[in-house]
Amino acid sequence: MSDTPAHNRSETDTPQMDDASFAAMNPTQLFPASHSTHPPRILILYGSLRERSFSRLSAEEAGRILTRFGAEVKIFDPRGLPQPDGAPLDHPKVAELRDLVTWCEGMVWSSPERHGAMTGIMKSQIDWIPLSLGGVRPTQGKTLAVMQVCGGSQSFNTVNQLRILGRWMRLLTIPNQSSVAKAWDEFDEHGRMKPSPYYNRIVDVMEELVKFTLLTRDIKEHLVDRYSERVESREALSKRVNQSKAVG
Repeated sequence: MSDTPAHNRSETDTPQMDDASFAAMNPTQLFPASHSTHPPRILILYGSLRERSFSRLSAEEAGRILTRFGAEVKIFDPRGLPQPDGAPLDHPKVAELRDLVTWCEGMVWSSPERHGAMTGIMKSQIDWIPLSLGGVRPTQGKTLAVMQVCGGSQSFNTVNQLRILGRWMRLLTIPNQSSVAKAWDEFDEHGRMKPSPYYNRIVDVMEELVKFTLLTRDIKEHLVDRYSERVESREALSKRVNQSKAVG
């Protein structure tokens, strides 16, 4: 314990910190020298297998809006996807989902609310997405928009849960979100969403998603680079080198 009074100590005195792993803020790293010019790649997941699935219909509307904003959109069909851990990783549907997650730069998750929570179909898709794939985190630093449809009055239980999952998977979840109340009354007989404030909100969410994706996709690795992981990496390297010397 230092005998120096606290008010006399340097404000940058951080003896707990590993200086070799510390990275000072460098604003230039937030502005890449070159920018990607291809359309933003967005993957959409929805959480129902019903023939007339409002989460799927909402997802399709979101896809149309994203396409109009200039994005390249792919929607994953969850039919045939096995339960997590119920099939090998080379199962065709599992491999398809993982390839799409690797391909995309942002995602939209659209789920019904069932028993006050997201559906098992929605959670199964997310659970099949690995935190690490070949040493790379396939979701880290990518953007995410969350949506839900409700059979009754408006609720935010599901989007709140999706946000928790997005944070856990180190996705950059945008501030805006969509929750459609009484979804059965918001779509016509052709499965198209009627003009309404709920539709306008989906437009808002997709517009924001594209903006955040364009803003962050070229610097996503820098945005989620962590001091604690740099320390751990150095420790792991040190252990490996020291072990090698001991064995040799």
